[in-house]
Amino acid sequence: MSRFFFNDRKQLVNDAIEGILISAPHGNLVKLDIDPAIRVVARSDWDKSRVAVISGGGSGHEPAHAGFVGKGMLTAAVCGDLFASPSVDAVLNAIVAVTGDRGCLLIVKNYTGDRLNFGLAAEKAKRYGLKVEMVIVADDIALPDNKQPRGIAGTALVHKIAGYAAEHGKSLGEVRDIAQQACDNLWSLGVAMQTCNLPGSDDEEGRIRKGHVELGLGIHGEPGASVVDTQNSKKIIDTLVNALKAQAGEGRFAVLINNLGGVSALEMALLTKELAHSAMKEQIAWLIGPALLVSSLDMKGFSLSLLKLNDLFEKALHEDVETLGWQKPVAFAPLRTVAHSAIHDRVEYTPSENPQVAGYVSAATDTLSGLENRLNALDAKVGDGDTGSTFAQGAREIAQYLEAGKLPLNDLPALLLVVGERLATVMGGSSGVLMSIFFTAAGQKLHDGQPLPEALLSGLAQMKHYGGADLGDRTLIDALQPALEALQKGDLKAAAQAAQAGADATAKMVKAGAGRSSYVNKENLDGVTDPGAVAVAEVFKALMQ
Repeated sequence: MSRFFFNDRKQLVNDAIEGILISAPHGNLVKLDIDPAIRVVARSDWDKSRVAVISGGGSGHEPAHAGFVGKGMLTAAVCGDLFASPSVDAVLNAIVAVTGDRGCLLIVKNYTGDRLNFGLAAEKAKRYGLKVEMVIVADDIALPDNKQPRGIAGTALVHKIAGYAAEHGKSLGEVRDIAQQACDNLWSLGVAMQTCNLPGSDDEEGRIRKGHVELGLGIHGEPGASVVDTQNSKKIIDTLVNALKAQAGEGRFAVLINNLGGVSALEMALLTKELAHSAMKEQIAWLIGPALLVSSLDMKGFSLSLLKLNDLFEKALHEDVETLGWQKPVAFAPLRTVAHSAIHDRVEYTPSENPQVAGYVSAATDTLSGLENRLNALDAKVGDGDTGSTFAQGAREIAQYLEAGKLPLNDLPALLLVVGERLATVMGGSSGVLMSIFFTAAGQKLHDGQPLPEALLSGLAQMKHYGGADLGDRTLIDALQPALEALQKGDLKAAAQAAQAGADATAKMVKAGAGRSSYVNKENLDGVTDPGAVAVAEVFKALMQ
């Protein structure tokens, strides 16, 4: 099956163009209503008082070319079918529609179909008395000995520079010469690990082997110049940079980092980092991207384009435009850092003795350690089978601190804070964090002067707030909340009874609102007590005794 969203293959490009125009942020694009087979996107604010700049080619390279139509860049874009040059008639209609007395410049990527169709349309337009010039972009260096290098992502830079010249009232000859100068100082090279998926094509294993990349493959999925046995980002950037530097020589450069369509933003960011540490780093003045500029549908690859800068080019690149696809250049500079002292969030306390509190701590930790297998067995029915081990791990840690005399037993606020700190470190999963929140919040409230029962209820409230569970959701809260509310009335025995009743009630809850059990079918929950609630009930029973 094809990995491509579409409705009608015949209308795919027309549908996409409609979407582009609808979403154009400046509301300044129109489609010429001529014929469904003629797809021309033009500026709605164009008055023919300056040289028109037209480009185009096959669709599938979005945002190129329609995404570069707007004030400061292209006057119009002629869109062919996917990876297919637009017809002579389509180009001719575009020329006639937007060209005035100042003439028009065609910017064409160096592919045979584009050269022929745009070239013939230019000759026909001259018969209408229009002045037409053409420049051909041939920035691809993948095959150094090729007499006809392809035009790839660097074309967007030529659009920008030519559009700047035209917007500033330059003559047709001047706009042509400036665009040609840009072409002569432009070098690009791309790489990909997967070629693109075409609508209607079978989803088959691609020609590029896993762990390899193709260097210099075309923007229509044409095979690359060579295969490189690595997917290491640094090695790939170094390969591209070395080849580009060999062609471009010394100078100050703007570097366009182009996503060919299928590379994640994360990967594009780390590729940019590799570029910033590459052999090019001393020569880069401006970065353009990383971004989709001249894509190849969803090709898993990217390209680098180098433009050797002069004053005119630099001004042109920075001039504001009203387009969908252009990316504003960013001044290249090393990573900036700000010194900041690390925060080590540790509870400061002094160990102390209190036999009664020690007894409570020992009763709770011994109970949880002894429940490990029972709780794991319950959790195996309603969760992932590790509740007992998780609670036992935390209990053993606190028991070791107790045995070593490392707990502030005579300072309850500090004791709760220390327990919260240690549970966050040694207990796994969400249970450790939730119990840490409970004890930490309760300890802080106790430190602020709240009585112990109210402080524990405050800890519970924070645990519910961050964890998302509440009473009735079939979690330990169903035992803990009624127990703490009973404790608030001053009766530990009543608290233990309330905890047990709450735990027993979870066996009748056939739907869990939170926690691991919320992913389990209700048939598996019926009659099984929640292991967290059992743990709470058993601890309160031990404390009462």
